[in-house]
Amino acid sequence: MNQNQQKPLIYVIIPAFNESKSIGKVIADIPGMVTEIIVVDNASTDNTGDFAKEKGATVLRENRKGYGYSCLKGMDYISKKAKENDIIVFLDGDYSDFPAEIKLLISPIMSSGFDMVIGSRVLGERQKGSMLFQQIAGNWLATTLIKLFYNAHFTDLGPFRAITWNALQQINMKDKTFGWTVEMQVKAAKLNLKFTEIPVSYRKRIGVSKVSGTIKGTILAGYKILLTIFKNI
Repeated sequence: MNQNQQKPLIYVIIPAFNESKSIGKVIADIPGMVTEIIVVDNASTDNTGDFAKEKGATVLRENRKGYGYSCLKGMDYISKKAKENDIIVFLDGDYSDFPAEIKLLISPIMSSGFDMVIGSRVLGERQKGSMLFQQIAGNWLATTLIKLFYNAHFTDLGPFRAITWNALQQINMKDKTFGWTVEMQVKAAKLNLKFTEIPVSYRKRIGVSKVSGTIKGTILAGYKILLTIFKNI
């Protein structure tokens, strides 16, 4: 890093819908090196927002349901303060990821100048049953298509990821719902950004998944992911 360049600040965005049982655990495990934790309460009907505030997080409310809506809300908040080399980490609020691994996730950006790092559950250690069959199969299909159409090698569309603010602005994220993660990856490939994957640990989430835990959610997510891959070619 250039000696004249300011050390990057690290912001964590956590989209959360009815994660009152897990959000406190997630926040508690985030390393102290993080500058600010932003929990986006996505129209929760429980006390997710209250618990997040109690743990010291900045809490934003987004009443339009959708993973992408939540992430965009967090980005809009950060845009008023972030510098180009600051790092944005996206992390789920269900405690399936290991927040302490943020240190590993940002390391390739800090030490090797990568623009984006995807935390791969496929490459890492997974608790038995933490990923359902439809998640594993969907990941394989999506990453195979990305390799075919974009010549970019990924093993996972995992939500645990880090990206510089400059790269995130270049990508110009638009998706409001299930296509968020894959949109970021295919656009990064199209822009020839410097990206990599690292193995991350994964465990059974607290509570039931709103996506893979239901037939409707699985179908809608699968459709949106495939649509996003093809429309960005």
